[in-house]
Amino acid sequence: MFEFFTQEIAIDLGTANTLVMHNDKVVIDEPSIVAKDIRTDKVVAVGREAEQMHGKTHKGIETIRPLKDGVIADFTAAEYMIRGLLKMLNTSRFFSPSLRMVICIPSGITEVEKRAVKDSAEHAGAKEVYLIHEPMAAAIGLGIEVKDPYGNMIIDIGGGTTEIAVISLGGIVRDNSIRIAGDKFTNDIKDYMKRQHNIDIGDRTAERIKIEVGSAIPELDDPPEDCAVRGVDTMTGIPKEIMISYNEIAHAIDKSITDIVQGVLKVLEETPPELAADIYKTGIYLTGGGALLRGLDKRISNKTQLMVHVAEDPLKAVVRGTGVALKNLKNYPFLMR
Repeated sequence: MFEFFTQEIAIDLGTANTLVMHNDKVVIDEPSIVAKDIRTDKVVAVGREAEQMHGKTHKGIETIRPLKDGVIADFTAAEYMIRGLLKMLNTSRFFSPSLRMVICIPSGITEVEKRAVKDSAEHAGAKEVYLIHEPMAAAIGLGIEVKDPYGNMIIDIGGGTTEIAVISLGGIVRDNSIRIAGDKFTNDIKDYMKRQHNIDIGDRTAERIKIEVGSAIPELDDPPEDCAVRGVDTMTGIPKEIMISYNEIAHAIDKSITDIVQGVLKVLEETPPELAADIYKTGIYLTGGGALLRGLDKRISNKTQLMVHVAEDPLKAVVRGTGVALKNLKNYPFLMR
């Protein structure tokens, strides 16, 4: 009877976006942000609606991103966000089902940060909460048999962290969790625009630049068209527009990309020889939103001399793997409670 009334939900609780899988479908894909009325302390919007307010609010409304660098930075806002997203699910009005959740977390998370994730989920209504490391979830989402005695290397580049891991026998053999990812690229672009063009832009504009002309290398075979950027001239205080090319963005985020590549090389150096031999045959798998950055696979491949495969749908690989783990809890003993 308990199983009949249990609703199962898989959550990729990301710094930039949160995805929810229910009944083998991704039913929610929303930005990880909430908008709060400062006077009443009530949440007025969650997800995409709150994102549209970001950078455009008056003093009565505040937008909050509950997660920073892949972990919960604002416990209360995270709880409100999870509650708000779950309300978007079409649940039965005749009973309130028990919630079982599997939530993915960065591999470098501390015990305190783990507790914050569990507490937020439980306060939002979950009766059972399981945790799974992001690289493991990504590997499962890619269809890799993670329990086999075979080495696979995963690079998951999200909004707050880049997770680099070598997986074998259902466990993480070597890993490196770097707090450099999509948000850092966005800040790099903002800094570059201010420094090189004397133009002040917001987070949403920098994000749009990253998507439209973002590149990890200065020379692409199929370059995107230049992007129009509007912001405030820091010298005159008057709004203006300039055109930006992908070459400039490659230069703006070069340091952050270099740090990620160095993190990959570090994990490869520490990988046991037998697993390194496996990785030489299979290559490296790229997932997460950062995997969509133009030329990133080529840059990592040139540096490591290994094949680099970009996941077919890199944004949803982690939540798909989390959903598979949710359906097969007994088959994945590495899930944490």
